[in-house]
Amino acid sequence: MRILLAALAGAVAMFIWTSIAHVFTPLGSTGFSQIPNEAAVISAMHSSIGEKSGLYFFPWVNPSDPKAMEKTEALMKTNPSGLLLYKGPSGNLDMTPMMVEEFVKQFVQALIAAFLLSLTVLAAYLSRAGFVALIGVSAAIATNVSYWIWYGFPGDFTCAAILIEVVSGIVAGLAIAAVLRPRTV
Repeated sequence: MRILLAALAGAVAMFIWTSIAHVFTPLGSTGFSQIPNEAAVISAMHSSIGEKSGLYFFPWVNPSDPKAMEKTEALMKTNPSGLLLYKGPSGNLDMTPMMVEEFVKQFVQALIAAFLLSLTVLAAYLSRAGFVALIGVSAAIATNVSYWIWYGFPGDFTCAAILIEVVSGIVAGLAIAAVLRPRTV
């Protein structure tokens, strides 16, 4: 029960921090830019892709093609490249399900961190908080750095995303360590 309570405290701390980071600081929009001539680009995307939401990589070469690497290299010399996350028109602006899903994700993260912390013999509050914070650092770099390396995500976007996650680990660590005290023998 104490692990669940600690995880809940950590998730609430994370949720509050990430809400602040995205709503009241520029961190949530760092690295994003408006597409030049947006109306024409959106029109072209909609007429080409339509309602088929997805993650598109371009220029596309079938990965099962034995000459995929050679073809990709040739295309990259003369064409732009990138990833496009595309959502077809839906008219749905309800953020409630996404906020609930985000909280559930953060609860699962905090639950894992609280469980791992419960397995340690760390006694000092800052040691326990630091342990959880380091889990947050690992989570922060796990995908963000790979996306920067392999897909060319902007450096400022990557740094902002990492900062948000590192601070999430710190606030979760402070909350979890406060609730999940070391067992006395």
